[in-house]
Amino acid sequence: MKSTDTRPLGKSGLDIGVFGLGCAPLAGLYRATSDAEAEAALRGAWDAGVRYFDTAPYYGHTRSEHRVGQALRDYPRGDFVLSTKVGRLMKPAPAAKEANGWVDPLPFAPVYDYRHDAILRSFEDSQQRLGMDRIDILLVHDIGRLTHGALHDRYWRQLTDGGGFRALDELRSSGQVKAVGLGVNEWEAVWDAMREFDLDCTLLAGRYTLLEQQTLSPLLEACVARGVGILLGGPFNSGILAGGVKGNRKFNYAEAPAEVIERVAALEAVCAQFDVPLPAAALQFPLAHPAVASCLPGGRSAAQLRQNIDWFERPIPAAFWQALRAQGLLDPAAPVPA
Repeated sequence: MKSTDTRPLGKSGLDIGVFGLGCAPLAGLYRATSDAEAEAALRGAWDAGVRYFDTAPYYGHTRSEHRVGQALRDYPRGDFVLSTKVGRLMKPAPAAKEANGWVDPLPFAPVYDYRHDAILRSFEDSQQRLGMDRIDILLVHDIGRLTHGALHDRYWRQLTDGGGFRALDELRSSGQVKAVGLGVNEWEAVWDAMREFDLDCTLLAGRYTLLEQQTLSPLLEACVARGVGILLGGPFNSGILAGGVKGNRKFNYAEAPAEVIERVAALEAVCAQFDVPLPAAALQFPLAHPAVASCLPGGRSAAQLRQNIDWFERPIPAAFWQALRAQGLLDPAAPVPA
């Protein structure tokens, strides 16, 4: 598979690149990223043929949208696909050196609001920051019980009873966006949303990776049946599948527990046997599932992006995937790359 290939995004009618760029790191996730670094990464992505870019107001407290818009406005609008998110309004606040994992964020603070008018306001604010009249995919960001705890029911009602889902439908029906869905870490939120609203897609961060396939049933089965496309973010599970047990041991934004480290070590052993880089297997595995339309690793530099593309396109023998199955490192029902 080539990084420049495209696939249909569920039933949305939108074709999307199988390899996209997640633009959270460009906003200073965990360490500072300069304007020059971000611009070089975005222009390097374009030069490499990447045509799908995902951002969000929350990333760098609006910094990512500013940077993405500044770079992409130089290219024909019809030549790329852009997604951003709603669910937080960014309110002016004193500047901070670090907040919510963002280093040197812009002087705004996120306020959760999933109601009808807040969704429309967030969409318009993103258009302003990006400098674009059209956004292709709009995703409700970070809704779920693990995210909101005791406040989950309150925020969920904002989507269902407060008109949040209705606002998404209005934007889609009017043609202002081509596809709507969720952008979450919690697959259960997607499952619940599919019973309330006609989703086109979901950006699922993790939850279907080389490390974890518990979403195969019922979620991914239902996505195939209903034409809901999956945009697979976080294919490295926050880092541990990029650097292995000797590298970044981040798993789902925290330090990896012992059982995850043990499983990664077992994956690395099979990778060594077949001379397959662990990150290459991590990037290629999700796209074997028919629900998955695009894989979205993050990128902070042009060099990192080129490395990810090399891994994405590296040939992997069928015997490698068979060995993972034989050692119980893949769910038996998980499809593997041909």
